[in-house]
Amino acid sequence: MILQALYELAKAEGLMEDPDFERKPVAWLVRVDKDGRQLGIQGTHEVQTEPVPGRKKPPKPVPKRFVVPRESSRTSGDRALFLFDKAEYVFGIDPVGERPKDKLALRFNLFREGVKKCLDATRDDGVKAVYEFLEQVASGRQAVALPKDCAPNDLFAFTYAPDQDRLVTQRQAVRKYWQSLRSSGAGDAAGKEDAVRCLVSGVLCTPVDKHPPVKRVPGGTTSGVALVSFNSAAFESYGWGGNENAPISRDAAEACSTALNRLLDFAPQTPDGRPLPRLHFVISSDTVVCYWAPKAKSGDLLACLGSLLEADPTEVGEVYKSLWRGKAPAIKDPAAFYALTLSGAQGRAVVRDWFESTVAEVADHLAQHFADLAIVRNTPKPKDHDLPPHIPLRALLRSLAPQGKDDAIPAPLAADLVDAALRGTPYPLSLLQRAIERWRAEIGGTDWADLERRDGRAALIKAVLNRQNRRKQVGSEPTGHYKEVRPDMDATNTSPGYVLGRLMAVLERTQQEALGNPNASVVDRFFSGASATPKAVFVRLLKNARHHVRKAKDDPEGGGMVFLLDRLIDELADRFDPKHNGFPSHLDLEQQGLFVLGYHQMRKWLWMTREERAAWEQANPGAPRAYLWAAAKQATVTQ
Repeated sequence: MILQALYELAKAEGLMEDPDFERKPVAWLVRVDKDGRQLGIQGTHEVQTEPVPGRKKPPKPVPKRFVVPRESSRTSGDRALFLFDKAEYVFGIDPVGERPKDKLALRFNLFREGVKKCLDATRDDGVKAVYEFLEQVASGRQAVALPKDCAPNDLFAFTYAPDQDRLVTQRQAVRKYWQSLRSSGAGDAAGKEDAVRCLVSGVLCTPVDKHPPVKRVPGGTTSGVALVSFNSAAFESYGWGGNENAPISRDAAEACSTALNRLLDFAPQTPDGRPLPRLHFVISSDTVVCYWAPKAKSGDLLACLGSLLEADPTEVGEVYKSLWRGKAPAIKDPAAFYALTLSGAQGRAVVRDWFESTVAEVADHLAQHFADLAIVRNTPKPKDHDLPPHIPLRALLRSLAPQGKDDAIPAPLAADLVDAALRGTPYPLSLLQRAIERWRAEIGGTDWADLERRDGRAALIKAVLNRQNRRKQVGSEPTGHYKEVRPDMDATNTSPGYVLGRLMAVLERTQQEALGNPNASVVDRFFSGASATPKAVFVRLLKNARHHVRKAKDDPEGGGMVFLLDRLIDELADRFDPKHNGFPSHLDLEQQGLFVLGYHQMRKWLWMTREERAAWEQANPGAPRAYLWAAAKQATVTQ
């Protein structure tokens, strides 16, 4: 099904309208006149304007793409490409000077032989000029100086002076010659003994021995990896060898690889050079998610899906911004939607996940995904711009890696997160466990990036818990497991973990009122223990809190705040009968997650502005009296 969906995409976007040619980056154009004289070597490099997610350095110039003959992949053997190739073949020169001279001479001769065969068949003036140039280089009558910044894998192609910028391979006679070579190589499979039914297109064919390589797969080789390959007897059956186990025609194999290369491209184009939307996002150093919907009525959702997940408001249309608010737009498109998660390993593409749905269902699932992730954020607003409207996918994934390192993002967890977002299924508990572990490990960080990662972990914990809790409900009635967590602090949530997390945040703020910012706060020293075994920790913390309250009350400027904090401590602690140490002896994984959320949301609540607090109290009129600070202060002023 994966190959058939890719084949369908190639047909829908017209990627195979000219199956004998393809677009490739050609770094250098060698211009020759009718007598074979070199008129110069021109670079085609352009700065890529499309931003690449996760890349901090400015983009480097990349070669421009040209339509060139479609060639099969080249292995370790010597084989020249048709009228374009690397410097080793085109000139017999190694840019780094490491190749033996006899090897360079062999490759140069192979390239010349291919040009000579084309000239004999076509008598084309452009090919004749290229051949004259090559003969003069071989005899020493012309010298070639490679550009200083030429790389070993850079491709060179030829232009004929009267043709301006048109490649020699695009001259009509040359195109017909190459098409005849390709058709003679493919042949007609009908009636042949080795003809089989192509698994993709359903036509009779002679199966390809190997599939064209797929490039830009994270973790793969620069030369490309194979999506379909059989290199061990363990992968074969019924006496078939190699790719006979998956018989696919050359046309279908090329269409599938072309479609997948288009999906993996940061700046994809149609065969005639028109830009196409980028339909992938990288989720770790070795994993990428590609998505497409060949028959979608509108490609707007697909075009902005990556930007939606990365919370980039500049790249998302107004109609889809409602997804960030948890409301799906009125999309009733029943067109098929596909998502393919790939990693590169050992010379091949590893399929981590394959997902099929419809465009309408994916829109609904994304709205629920953002609703589940919605949470108050402790990250301060940057000076030069606003916070993103949602926590970007990359920030969520970095929150699961030590110090937010991109190369340490766990690929399986990243794939599971994206899969649950698209499918609308419960997030795996492994996300919850990882987020709690990273929260404890980095609890003391105070940098902006540390706070952003905490926001990301809190959002993931909330999303996992809420979806897991919904799965345990019977119809619309809760089972009494625990109350669903809201985006902001919920004073009526009585889950033990959530209440204890709020209490930890109040104790932290009380200590700050009494001692300022100590080197090791109560959270730095006791968070891990309090969130796992509260019975062994909280009695001691409450005793210390009484000392902090008395010390803060002696400060004329801090007495009012500590009075409010003291009331909160009593309101929260009294739920556990602290005099008899009625705190839970331990918290399970879900309650530990609720502890983190209680702390995170209460910490935000304690530092709200006057306007934010007034709005919160207006939205929560049923909150206990200890939380109605604005009302309490107003009553004090009135008296």
